[in-house]
Amino acid sequence: MPATETRDQILSIAHRLLVAEGLSALSFDAIARRLGRSKQAVLYWFPTRQDLLAALFLPALQAEAEAVTVALDGAEDRPAAIARFVQGLVAFHSQDLDRFRLMYLLPQTSRGRPGTGMLDHVHTVTDGLYGALARHLDPADPDAARPKALALHAAVLGLMMMQGLAEAVDDPLKHGADELADAMIDALTRP
Repeated sequence: MPATETRDQILSIAHRLLVAEGLSALSFDAIARRLGRSKQAVLYWFPTRQDLLAALFLPALQAEAEAVTVALDGAEDRPAAIARFVQGLVAFHSQDLDRFRLMYLLPQTSRGRPGTGMLDHVHTVTDGLYGALARHLDPADPDAARPKALALHAAVLGLMMMQGLAEAVDDPLKHGADELADAMIDALTRP
């Protein structure tokens, strides 16, 4: 089995375990059993649980940043930028609520602090995301608009958290994600 295929299989198994059984089910032994290899084979690729979680999390964060950056392209003013950002982020996370949970809920329940390398990567990605949005919110002073960019991102993540919770307990909200996104856009852009 080619090396990258083994790594990809480990990540796929880990993702399925997290989705199906939660963080407590994620162990190197469980992955090795499903992989049909030794625990050492898994540890070769991911020496720590944090390394494994980072390998699952970081590509998703990068994909999120790319999706909203693309969504912002062509926004001609602040209201359009807000609308495109909110719609783009809601669309991205609505496609895969399990990925959303992995990105934003799982790290809160994981024991241990992420390594500096992971945080450096997270900071690079989020700095780019907030910078792109801030430049659209206030082209004259994007540094002053950066806290607003972070607050907008957090607000949309809150909306998606409610969607994810409703789906997880099989109790749909009275309003869909798109309707809530439109309400948020209206609340943030109406004078």
